[in-house]
Amino acid sequence: MLDRLFELTRRESTVGREVRGGITTFMAMAYIILLNPIILAGAKDVTGAQLSIVQLTTSTALAAAISTLLMAFVGNAPFGMAAGLGLNAVVAYQAAPHMTWREAMGLVVLGGFVIILLAVTGLRTLIMNAIPLALKHAISVGIGLFVALIGLVDAGFVATGSGTPVQLGATGHLTGWPVVMFCFGLLLMIALYTRRTPAAILISIVVTAALSVLVNSVATVDPRSWGVVTPRVPESLIAAPDFGLVGQFDLFGGFARAGALTAAVVLFTLVLSGFFDAMGTIIGVSDEAGLVDRAGQVPRLGRILTVDGVAGMVGGSVSASANTVFVESAAGVGEGARTGLASVATGALLGLTLLFTPLAGVVPAAAAAPALVLVGALMMMQSRNVPWQDVDVAIPAFLTIALMPFTYSITNGVGAGVISYTLIKAARGRFGEIPWLLWVVSLVFLAYFAIDWLERLFA
Repeated sequence: MLDRLFELTRRESTVGREVRGGITTFMAMAYIILLNPIILAGAKDVTGAQLSIVQLTTSTALAAAISTLLMAFVGNAPFGMAAGLGLNAVVAYQAAPHMTWREAMGLVVLGGFVIILLAVTGLRTLIMNAIPLALKHAISVGIGLFVALIGLVDAGFVATGSGTPVQLGATGHLTGWPVVMFCFGLLLMIALYTRRTPAAILISIVVTAALSVLVNSVATVDPRSWGVVTPRVPESLIAAPDFGLVGQFDLFGGFARAGALTAAVVLFTLVLSGFFDAMGTIIGVSDEAGLVDRAGQVPRLGRILTVDGVAGMVGGSVSASANTVFVESAAGVGEGARTGLASVATGALLGLTLLFTPLAGVVPAAAAAPALVLVGALMMMQSRNVPWQDVDVAIPAFLTIALMPFTYSITNGVGAGVISYTLIKAARGRFGEIPWLLWVVSLVFLAYFAIDWLERLFA
């Protein structure tokens, strides 16, 4: 039954590999259950109101579980879904200062609905298929570097420098037990993976998390150095969920309170960022999983994109911000996940955190981050598929790859690649090699990059 439902044999996978991959994805993305509430609760709306961290934790886990299970059964893809980083910042720091939380979450729901319309009409699929195959491979490589940088920063191995944009460690040197745990976990993971040990990534995360709990209990460690999650044995295993934020949204109130232009800019930013962040992640992770065919297309793409839009609406309806495909799904793919069965495992674990939220605070970034670094290295292998000898493609590919980690945004990398590819082809008179949709997408990205200037012009 599982084989028929999830196409295990066709995708050359097994139940064991899918479950391991799903658990790995969960452990790599579980931090969002704690981080998303911190980001949203740290901001105030136009009335000065703040959201409850307890209620936000419940909403974050609930929306992530529902969205991931939808992806499992509708999209049959190994993608974990949760509140998107960057999207929650738009809600907290761009929308909330001009409207109430209910009105801001209403815009999130509307953004998800717009994305659904784009998916159902087939326009979103057409746009994804209009992206040249070489740029799709570049997106995979860029996401690999982006994922690796996220891991290095979360672990404290890379930090903001005093005289340079980034540096080694917080002081220019590697210091502190969390960094030691990260290095241990990364080396263990590399050793196990290269020896083709089953569940190498998962074993490393569990071992490093357990060792981190021990170190934190016997050594003197600044709790802040661990990041969002401090590894410690929880005082209790079960905590009752608080569903107080479920259904707390106002679809059109933001337009009345903040003005049509301000609300429209917020909605545009949410749709565009969610659209292309998910597009880049879907292409990159699918490519790494071997699900992209020779034409560069992803199976069941229409369903996957529709679920992504529904997930945005689900997140807004429970005040967890827009949910989207998580780039950390690449960690599960690295463990062998190829089908929606992995997402069943991920979604089930996300659902369990509604009751076992204290366990979400056991695995620190130092234990989970090595998976992101290793997966980043594996995704870099896609660079062999980029025709670097062709300058028409090499420059857009480079910009796509470089700007994702350098600007901490998948959308920025995709935008730079698309615009430069269109410009180069046009400058060389090769208009026949530019799909008409690519012109439209390029114009949209130009508006995206100039959004601040446009907002000032029409204010």
